[in-house]
Amino acid sequence: MIGWPLVYVPIVLVVTWAANFPNGGPPHGAPGWMPALPNFRLTHLWFLYVLLELYVTMLLLRGAIAWLDVSGSLRTLIDRLFARTIRNPLAPLVLAIPIFVALWLDPRWGYSMEVRTPDQSLITNAQAWICFGLAFGVGWLLHRQADLLRLIERRWLPHLVLAIVLILICFVLAGVMLSAPGAPKLPYSFATLRLVSAVLYAAAIWITTFAALGLALRFMSGFSPTWRYLADASYWLYIIHLPIVMALQVALSQLDWPGLVKFAIILIVAVPPMLASYHLLVRFTFIGAVLNGRRAEKRVLPRSGIATA
Repeated sequence: MIGWPLVYVPIVLVVTWAANFPNGGPPHGAPGWMPALPNFRLTHLWFLYVLLELYVTMLLLRGAIAWLDVSGSLRTLIDRLFARTIRNPLAPLVLAIPIFVALWLDPRWGYSMEVRTPDQSLITNAQAWICFGLAFGVGWLLHRQADLLRLIERRWLPHLVLAIVLILICFVLAGVMLSAPGAPKLPYSFATLRLVSAVLYAAAIWITTFAALGLALRFMSGFSPTWRYLADASYWLYIIHLPIVMALQVALSQLDWPGLVKFAIILIVAVPPMLASYHLLVRFTFIGAVLNGRRAEKRVLPRSGIATA
């Protein structure tokens, strides 16, 4: 609620600026100043909105289970079934089944290969609830049995190889899917292509997730002041980055330079001032306390002279 007006107003200004270029004009679906409920442009902050919904739902569900399952037998059964699933090498494929169903049942899926982002309404669509809610629930259950993470860590290499292969295949399928509806002669039906794409896309989501978890646990589990600092800053950068990146994209859109060069320039220009704003305006202020919790200040013990946090 605090972050939305801070990012929405600059976004509208950037879109208005872009519309003033020659041969331009307001793009289709350009954001306006007064969104009509329940259609509400959450921008990239939809992630926080959905996360709050999932937290409320999970806490209510947890309270209900704790009230009904006084002996704890139901929770023990759930933990056992979940552990058995994660120990199975086919765990990513099992977890991909609900996502495949959610994608397949959406008649609009296939013209755009993605989980439909719930950023246009205060009513979160069912596909987002299933896909993101499943990930949230798996994370919750993994936290109850953190030893299962060791299994994911050990399987990082096969997961990584499969993830790369599936991502490349999905990129190819995405191009074919976009051209398929208008293609005059195809050796396969669009429905078949859509079915195969949904299966592989759902599998790619979870195998890539397991690969990322395994890589982080295997190679980045030790303490690093640099990574710790970037992790602390990530929340603030997530909130403020979009209008900054959009403004740089609009500015560079007028230059006939290679896309990768523009991408590098945007990163080089955007990241340092965003990190500086975090360090100067957020990290040691009440804003940082709101985002990341209060930071423990170092103090020097009179006798030993050892700094403690």
